[in-house]
Amino acid sequence: MELNKDIDQFDIPLAKRTYLNNPNSTLLKKLLIFSPFLFLIFSVASLRFIRNVELIPLNNLKFQVERNHDARILGHLPYNETPKEKLVLIEPNIEVHIDMRDSLLKMREAAKKDGIYLVFLSGYRSINLQNNIFYSLKSIRNQEAAERARVSAPPGYSEHSTGFAIDIGDATQRETDFEAEFENTDAFKWLIKNAPKFHFKLSFPKDNKYIDYEPWHWRYEGSIEALKVFEISNRKSQI
Repeated sequence: MELNKDIDQFDIPLAKRTYLNNPNSTLLKKLLIFSPFLFLIFSVASLRFIRNVELIPLNNLKFQVERNHDARILGHLPYNETPKEKLVLIEPNIEVHIDMRDSLLKMREAAKKDGIYLVFLSGYRSINLQNNIFYSLKSIRNQEAAERARVSAPPGYSEHSTGFAIDIGDATQRETDFEAEFENTDAFKWLIKNAPKFHFKLSFPKDNKYIDYEPWHWRYEGSIEALKVFEISNRKSQI
């Protein structure tokens, strides 16, 4: 009993929670509270920076891909074969698209009045015929496809299959048929000056980087259908 009495005589202090006024601890708490907001701000700023630095070059790259992706094979653009019902015979074994018949014949008559005698060498060619021309001549001449394509389109890639292309020669100088020397004839000089009046255009001039110069090869662009057919070709030539 005395022991307990002695114990009761001492005041046992109560436990108290104390906080140290640590400035570093306060800063840490603030950082923890605001860290989500800081992270959000940093993320937005980073995204804007990446977009400014990389987005424009990526857009330019996409534009370049779209420009270059024109489905060429060995330098030639693809063309659909015109339906048979749209073809008309203008001379034995020479058919052309009905849209260009009148302009073609009028052009020949106009040249004749000027003392120039145009001869039509080749018009519409089916894809099957173009297949035979491309592969048989390639074999005969022992040429690789890329070399042969400089002077003859692969099947499905010839303007002749549209019916809007015509090969023209000079009736007084037949030795220049399908030859670059055709450019020296009176017929070619007349065509250069007058063919546009009849909506004809030289398809493969000297500055064509894919296909050899063909002064005899002309195409018609005097109808909506013809313009649609050659729209890609004309657009690419302006790039």
